[in-house]
Amino acid sequence: MNAPGGGIKSYQAYDRPATLPDNPNAVRVKVSLSKQRTYVMEGDRMLLVMPVSIGEAKTPTPTGNFRIYSKQAKRRANSHGIASNGSKMTRTKIGNTPSGWKFKGTPMPYWAEFKPAYGFHTGWVKHHPCTHGCIRMHENVAPKFFRLISEGTPLSIAYTQPEDAEHANIPLPPDAGPLKDYPLEHYFGDGYFSRHKTPVFD
Repeated sequence: MNAPGGGIKSYQAYDRPATLPDNPNAVRVKVSLSKQRTYVMEGDRMLLVMPVSIGEAKTPTPTGNFRIYSKQAKRRANSHGIASNGSKMTRTKIGNTPSGWKFKGTPMPYWAEFKPAYGFHTGWVKHHPCTHGCIRMHENVAPKFFRLISEGTPLSIAYTQPEDAEHANIPLPPDAGPLKDYPLEHYFGDGYFSRHKTPVFD
């Protein structure tokens, strides 16, 4: 199911309902790679179902059982990002930054790491596997996921999950693939860290 309409306004309007747990220590997360869905649960109670983007074939998302062991709301990548000389900006890797230019890593808001260099984070959500292995969340849903999980939350990543049958069929945001990217200034500054609706829980 796709959200009606398309374009950046429709993408930015997208959201998913979420419910706070009674016992945060009972929260667990499941990821279905085949459906590109993430389920946040408290026992058998569904707290959040969200679409995600996963690793493409050459850089797959790891499968198995993990635990969230690091959370950082305002994380930046340490290998790739944006360089600026004050009047111009360009995407680059840190080792390729032109002499005299300032480098800032790509913002990865609401980072939740489950394996070294692999984590959940805000990013453009597409309708096909497209990442380097991380799990991208929609900008409005990421802060909800971040609030629901804790360091130590168990995580299962598999090709399918039992919850697929009942919960996978949710409205989706427009495919971010055709959308125009935000300007580099948005990423070089702190704008992308606040590029979301205020989280509201049921």
